[in-house]
Amino acid sequence: MSFQVACPADLEAGEARMVELTNEAGEELPIAIIRDTVGDWYAIDDTCPHADVSLSEGDISQACVECWAHSAEINLKTGEATLPVTETVRTYPVKLEGQNVLVDLEVE
Repeated sequence: MSFQVACPADLEAGEARMVELTNEAGEELPIAIIRDTVGDWYAIDDTCPHADVSLSEGDISQACVECWAHSAEINLKTGEATLPVTETVRTYPVKLEGQNVLVDLEVE
């Protein structure tokens, strides 16, 4: 595992932000860092595969984010979605270290 600092751990429960992180291949990826309504931390691909909009701007609940463009719900643990999204969203391991959120983009 190769964790990298994504952002400060300053999100309140129910908040999210988009960050740009670089994977091992040198590609910059938009990642949504999400703290759900019970305070758990998640990292997922920020772009909804259905409408190409930012998931970090969606409505957050417990272990779920709802895409604002078409109301599909994305499970933050598994990346599975409800219709009209038919693809899963990639999820990434997250850990807190000091005052930072770290994400591992190199998972298979």
